[in-house]
Amino acid sequence: MKPAGSIKIGHKTIDKKSECFVIAEAGVNHNGDFSVAKEMIDVASECGVDAIKFQSFITKELILSNVDMASYQKANLKNDGSQYEMLKKLEVPANKMLELKEHAEAKNLIFLTTPFDSVSLHALDICDLDAYKVASTDTTNLVFLREMAAKGKPMLLSTGMTYFSEVQKVIAELLPINDQIILLHCTSNYPTDPTEVNLNVLKTFEEEFDIITGFSDHTAGIGASPYSVIMGAKVVEKHFTLDKSQPGPDHKASLEPDELTELVNQIRIAQSYLGSNVKMPTLSELGTRNSLQKSVVAKCQIASGEELTLDNLSTKRTGGKGIPAIYLDDLLGRTAQREYRADDIIDL
Repeated sequence: MKPAGSIKIGHKTIDKKSECFVIAEAGVNHNGDFSVAKEMIDVASECGVDAIKFQSFITKELILSNVDMASYQKANLKNDGSQYEMLKKLEVPANKMLELKEHAEAKNLIFLTTPFDSVSLHALDICDLDAYKVASTDTTNLVFLREMAAKGKPMLLSTGMTYFSEVQKVIAELLPINDQIILLHCTSNYPTDPTEVNLNVLKTFEEEFDIITGFSDHTAGIGASPYSVIMGAKVVEKHFTLDKSQPGPDHKASLEPDELTELVNQIRIAQSYLGSNVKMPTLSELGTRNSLQKSVVAKCQIASGEELTLDNLSTKRTGGKGIPAIYLDDLLGRTAQREYRADDIIDL
């Protein structure tokens, strides 16, 4: 079974010819404050993104109480507490997610959230989400992924920390259940060092799975996102915050509003550079072509009936008149139908 070639998420259709779908990853950068979450939606709308995404989890369903924070979390928070303590403060229940969804849709934004546990996945049914985003932490969690796939909604599957063989297995397992999969390349370091971005993986995914690809970007600043578009990414996700100086695990690796606006601008510019995959003169080139490309002219005087050869033919700019230079070989061996003076345009 093949992945779907066209996937509809909200009012947007994503396929290999569509413009890039840009997601502002609010994540937990609201710091547990519902009013901040709503403000993030307002600001993201002004920045020109297509969607905003949050994270949905019940801490006790997600993690054991004694698990240490990841190294980047310790660095950003400057403490050594447990992940449990950190995440407990950042929970947003499903009924509040529904309020956020309604607020986002009023701003013409598509609302997404990542469920991190089975209880949250099913609780989010009240939101009737347009799609599910799968965090890299669950890319190899097949039981959970099968539950999600059975919802029949598009899935944006991040692949940080995985081996290619694991991605192959997951895709093979999910396609018979749900073919609406967008495969996101990702490196799960915050921020990601440029030497570990590996955008060539996007081509590997496209060639191996014939699938719509995207990029979950954790590089510093605008970073690699516009380059991923050049490599074929049709979805770009980037962390977003109102203020990088706030306490929290993800703020420092996120974009502030002016940076998010510039990210969208740079992605749209990258798209415009791609254009068509058909090689032909552009409309603006047609006049230039006439002015600059060469046609066949007489190198010297040619008598009527004389054989046309490389000795008596040449090519020059003629303003678009005459036989294009590329066809000169076709004239060799033919006879002149009239007399030509040097520089006359050959008009056989």
